[in-house]
Amino acid sequence: MKKLFTSILLITLLIAGCSSAPTETSTEGYKIGILLSDAGLGDESFNDSAFKGLEKARDELGILFDYKEAPDGKYEEKLNELVAEKYDIIIGLGFSVQEALEKTAKQNPSQQFILIDGQSDINNIISITFKEQEGSFLVGMIAAMTSKTGKVGFIGGADAPVIHHFENGFIEGARYVQPSIEIMSDYAGTFDDTQAGAAIAERYIKNKVDFIYHAAGFTGFGAIKKAEEMGIYAAGVDIDQFFVAEKTVVTSMLKNVDLAVYQLAKTLVENGKITEKSFALGLADQGVGLADIRVIQLTTEQQTAIEKAKEAIISGTIKVTAEKRNDQ
Repeated sequence: MKKLFTSILLITLLIAGCSSAPTETSTEGYKIGILLSDAGLGDESFNDSAFKGLEKARDELGILFDYKEAPDGKYEEKLNELVAEKYDIIIGLGFSVQEALEKTAKQNPSQQFILIDGQSDINNIISITFKEQEGSFLVGMIAAMTSKTGKVGFIGGADAPVIHHFENGFIEGARYVQPSIEIMSDYAGTFDDTQAGAAIAERYIKNKVDFIYHAAGFTGFGAIKKAEEMGIYAAGVDIDQFFVAEKTVVTSMLKNVDLAVYQLAKTLVENGKITEKSFALGLADQGVGLADIRVIQLTTEQQTAIEKAKEAIISGTIKVTAEKRNDQ
């Protein structure tokens, strides 16, 4: 399904004049290159969100863009290709590309780079991170409010700091509502294997988990489909994943990578450069949030509790853990 989705998307891009051959289009305007994360286009999540932001920047701001994929892990090779193609800024998407991006940045000090989902001290790298734990806290609250068995589950794509943000927030939000709730947590070790996600979900469900939240890219797609097949609820991630399983996806933790990418492009167009060194985007910045709640009907009291928690997180009254918890 992913391959079909990607093929259709690529054909659409060719028709729209935004293929990986920017020399065939006008050379006027600013140009942005991006190296997508491991799962590539069609992940129904992180990569597609970033791509959506670039499409909006193209349509509304007139920027040109091209993208590269490195499913084989040859990040440096693809980054060097982007450097050779002379873009105003080059984006490295995802924590897995950080090492290669930093090496490439050191070798090309006059080129401006952007690292999304990582923090770098290299002078010509702008870092963008998200407070995924804040949005995930709200998902955890909904999971605890929804669960009948008192057991919920989290699936991560990789045991990495940025994924801990999702896990931590989910755990703390669920326990905020129901301190005694049982939370199962596991990592698939991949963001690109629907069968791995489905296998973990099935194991959870057999252990009476009745709500699953994932931060696992296309791997999580498999978990959501398994949740629908076995009749439990789930939450999506990064973009609104309701369409993946319309009987199962209660909400999604929106990680607005598209908005962040668009705003960067807008700053570039308006100012000719981006001067800020780093951004950390949370609920207060609309960097993260919740998709519409569907499938279930929360009570007025529950809806109010979620809104109050959101306000408390923004004000700092509730502080959600970002680093890996000792009880994980």
